[in-house]
Amino acid sequence: MTKLVVGVDSSTQSTKAIAWNAAGLPIAEGRCDIPMSNPSMFYFEQNPDDWWSSFCTASKELTKKINPKDIEGLAISNQRETIGYFDKEGNSLFPAQLWMDERSREEVKEFCELMGGEHVMRNITGRPADTCPCVYRVYWMKKNHPEIYRKIDFFSDVHSYLLKKLSGEFEGGWISIDPHGMFDLQKKELSKDILKTLDLDETRFPRISLSGEKIGVVSQEASQLTGFVEGTPIFAAGGDGHLAGLGTNCTTSDRAYVNLGTAVVSGVWSKDYQVSDAWRTMIAAQGEGYIFENCLKSGALLINWFTDQFVAGDRKDKNFFQNLEDQASQISIGSGGLITQPYWSACMDPHWDVSARGTITGFSPSHSPAHVYRSILEGITLNQVRATFEMEEQSSLNIKEYLAIGGGAHSPLWRQMLADASGKNVLTADTVEASSLGAAMIAAYGVGWFPSIIKASNAMAGETKIFKPDASKREIYKELLEIYKDIYHSTATINHRLVDFANKYSKGN
Repeated sequence: MTKLVVGVDSSTQSTKAIAWNAAGLPIAEGRCDIPMSNPSMFYFEQNPDDWWSSFCTASKELTKKINPKDIEGLAISNQRETIGYFDKEGNSLFPAQLWMDERSREEVKEFCELMGGEHVMRNITGRPADTCPCVYRVYWMKKNHPEIYRKIDFFSDVHSYLLKKLSGEFEGGWISIDPHGMFDLQKKELSKDILKTLDLDETRFPRISLSGEKIGVVSQEASQLTGFVEGTPIFAAGGDGHLAGLGTNCTTSDRAYVNLGTAVVSGVWSKDYQVSDAWRTMIAAQGEGYIFENCLKSGALLINWFTDQFVAGDRKDKNFFQNLEDQASQISIGSGGLITQPYWSACMDPHWDVSARGTITGFSPSHSPAHVYRSILEGITLNQVRATFEMEEQSSLNIKEYLAIGGGAHSPLWRQMLADASGKNVLTADTVEASSLGAAMIAAYGVGWFPSIIKASNAMAGETKIFKPDASKREIYKELLEIYKDIYHSTATINHRLVDFANKYSKGN
């Protein structure tokens, strides 16, 4: 018998159900896409039924490849800052609003005026005002759909909804409720002040448990739909970014994870609670200390958009990106005078500007698609390096290395670019599925394989490869970074006017 635990990663675009052993090796997996809707400007939605059907399909695929009786426990990683609205039976009353949804732009301002934005950030949630936390979309719902708002029995993240479908109860963990932006990070409870402002109480939210606590078992009905054995224990986990830090063993303050995925998300652990506009603060996955996190919404999302729209060929072809990277590698730092501000999906830290937009500056007839591709990679990289340097300066933490995960970690050009521009080592792990592995680590602790979540992370994180910076390129990137820093302030007013113009004359597209 092979002892296994399962980490299910229900992300924005797909569900990945992966079985892991005690050494942190993936044994088998199942996958299924999740559709997303963009019905109008600023709106990004999903149907919660698709979360569940994708979960079932991925789980069925997994359990056909292994003996389900070998699975001792499971935990769920979920896309963060996405919220659904449900009745007592778990039926959806309104489309779920994704983390990238910006419909609450005006409500962010109003809510901060009601409660005091600085008070909310510094004393309660650790998050600067932005459309990403769910609290502002909940306020939007209260204001714009009061009749539906009164009928909502549960405001739920993806994690807690899936628990309802699996076990029959709305249950959650600290790190699944934390991204809502309604959780008091120091008191470790839902903020009574925020709930009062929303005319809600704790009964309208899932019961909250510490990471690794048993919060349910697979029901008979769910067993038939997923292939998991009835009675399989489920342990409290949550946000995919939180769990990526755990899955990469970034549990000390000298290593930062950087997820080069759909979004580029980087975080570093801190023992102490600190807040700043330069990052957002959240509870660490292990329940001890905090994570200081930077987030750029448009990472691989931007790269895929560019290649789909402007580069000949099919990016699913195994040679597509290799050919593009070979060409871009021959181009000098700075992409021949081309520089990209990668705010295709607004800007979180450090500007917290929902009307920030992407720019590519410096075009001339000599530029090719390879120049633009390299410029996009450089823009994303410079944005990350700037964020890291500001975090180090304000927090007094000293980050010695990045551990890169996500699809972008496979890119030799991007890895080396990050090392050269930051002057820090870039590590890669045995697996890029760090969020699933982080959830599996929590399940491994929950079933008793390890005495703590930290011990589980230390044992299961696997080996790493190191990519060292080229010191000869450091000063060149330093000069380019200074140019990059000026772009936002030079274009902000124009971008604000353009967004207002587009919103004014938009016809739903």
